[in-house]
Amino acid sequence: MSNSEPVALRLIDREFLIACAPEEREGLLEAAGYLDRKMRELRANAKAPGFDRLAVLAAISVTHEFLALRKQHSGHDQSLSDGLAALRRKLDAALEAQLR
Repeated sequence: MSNSEPVALRLIDREFLIACAPEEREGLLEAAGYLDRKMRELRANAKAPGFDRLAVLAAISVTHEFLALRKQHSGHDQSLSDGLAALRRKLDAALEAQLR
């Protein structure tokens, strides 16, 4: 990253400096906020709430959410593709009938 600048992120009670491009700063802060909330949620329910353990549990949880959303999105993409293909067939048939 040529124009990267450090951004301070807080997760639970630890601060991390992460270099990122200025245009990515807002997204990085949003992601860190989401991860911090997830880690705090897990810490409230954990028996051994060590930071490393919380980080791994949060990573698994967030990854699970991401994969479920990606799968759901993929299904929507397929439905949209199928609908567009059906519409194209109807348009092709209408144009062909018009040309006769």
